[in-house]
Amino acid sequence: MTPDAKLAGRVTGTTSSAPLTLSLPEQIAARLSERITAGTYAPGRRVMEQEVSAEFGVSRGPVREALRLLEKDGLVTILPRRGAQVTRLSIAEVREIFDIRAVLNGLRDRQLAEAPGHVELLPALEQAVERLARLARNPGDADEYVDTVFELNQLLNDAAPNYRLRVILASLALQTLRYSRLGLSTPERRLQSAGNWQRLVKAVREGDGLDAQRAAEQRVLDSRDAAIRELEKA
Repeated sequence: MTPDAKLAGRVTGTTSSAPLTLSLPEQIAARLSERITAGTYAPGRRVMEQEVSAEFGVSRGPVREALRLLEKDGLVTILPRRGAQVTRLSIAEVREIFDIRAVLNGLRDRQLAEAPGHVELLPALEQAVERLARLARNPGDADEYVDTVFELNQLLNDAAPNYRLRVILASLALQTLRYSRLGLSTPERRLQSAGNWQRLVKAVREGDGLDAQRAAEQRVLDSRDAAIRELEKA
């Protein structure tokens, strides 16, 4: 699956295994969200309807709807008479989002570890975490590490037994991604992160829900604190 297709699934709330039948606004939103989360569109940049419609060869109606989808995901803010602007990163927002994610990811991972079928998840989880460990040891693989973490979280979301929990976590995914890039921007942080993921594998293997929860919460809070430090530097 191409990066655009993966992002399209995230924008519309579908899972990576589901067939993707996207409307035109959803396709445009997927392409724009990729640029925003990758940093190609910097915080504060205006996203001009006319420019986007010209680029994609469409009228301004689908573009306007695409921007509304991105606003719902917290990636742009639509201002009266000024159009859409890429949302700025803020310490207050990173605290709010990551505090929520710590609790929700902890609940998700505890449920997965305690589920009767938790052993079935292990092969895919182990393979992904082994890849993270390899990437963490290579300072040049920062972007790939972050993308793999994103996909691993999506794997766990898809496996979570609680449907409403899956929906809420999916709604936070794109908002979180830009901060995750900050929080995992150093080799030291990626090694720390990989260690927390390895702790999760052990907890799931042993069916230890409490330790799975603690590993998830620690992983998210470490990323929160690192992102805040990077924002304070800026």
